[in-house]
Amino acid sequence: MHLSQHKNGGVICRNNQTAQWVNGVETVYGLAQEAIDNGLSLAQLIEQKGLGEGVDLADLYAKGELDCPVRHPDPAHTYLTGTGLTHLGSAATRNAMHGSSDDLTDSMKIFQMGVEQGKPAEGEEGVQPEWFYKGNGAGIVPPGDALPSPAFALDGGEEPEIAGFYLIGKDGQVHRIGYTLANEFSDHITEKQNYLYLAHSKLRPASFGPELLVGELPAHIEGHSQIKRDGDALWGKDFLSGEDNMSHSFRNLEHHHFKYGLFRQPGDLHVHMFGTATLSFADQISAQAGDVFEISSPTFGLPLRNALAHEEALDTKVSVL
Repeated sequence: MHLSQHKNGGVICRNNQTAQWVNGVETVYGLAQEAIDNGLSLAQLIEQKGLGEGVDLADLYAKGELDCPVRHPDPAHTYLTGTGLTHLGSAATRNAMHGSSDDLTDSMKIFQMGVEQGKPAEGEEGVQPEWFYKGNGAGIVPPGDALPSPAFALDGGEEPEIAGFYLIGKDGQVHRIGYTLANEFSDHITEKQNYLYLAHSKLRPASFGPELLVGELPAHIEGHSQIKRDGDALWGKDFLSGEDNMSHSFRNLEHHHFKYGLFRQPGDLHVHMFGTATLSFADQISAQAGDVFEISSPTFGLPLRNALAHEEALDTKVSVL
């Protein structure tokens, strides 16, 4: 089952090839809250509410009417976070940024820790992954809209990932709503200058969707990431995800994020990105304004598309009160 959010209100449920409105529901966030409050799964609650008129989901997307599948009504109560060096092969790309192939960099060390201890047995705790903060809900760009790169950025490049959406219940319990495709848009030139600049490089917008996969994630996921310029393919590469292709289990990654009480505040929404091993930057590609990033996987339905845009410089002078 997949869910999509209409920008003007309304939730669409797709089962196989059939997409229909969910009766009486305005947002996926509200639907998830209601499911938690009533002790139901999303599938059970949708079955109770029933499905209405059919829609052409691809047409709505083409018209720019689909939003990020889940949004908190107050963007400040959304956390955008992620983990890196989680996929088999991801360390090679990172290591190339920060050292020669002969160097045992910190990136390689933490990746190897994940390979050895990132998939603990039931009841055990695995090693903690690399973790980063990306911003709050103000940084969420709808699928199909442009990803704005700030004027001070040195680069704006795609990172094709899977993101998990989580809602915290009134009792502090973490509830996973579902998974989407994600473009964890980053500044790789800034990161390459020094790995301690990783935090700066991640403070960029991101896009998710347009469809939310509800339920368990397959252990093996195949996808394709590409960049189009003036309608033609500039670059493209297949990518793999899912636990079969990762050095950490999702359970371990979730544990090391939500072990912090700060991240279990009732009502908060968390969007956590799980990493990638595929970057156009690793192939010396530099995206330009107007280039379109496209991330696709049959597991998630419609592809995630966003053009690159450049923002004007902002006045960041601090006034004294």
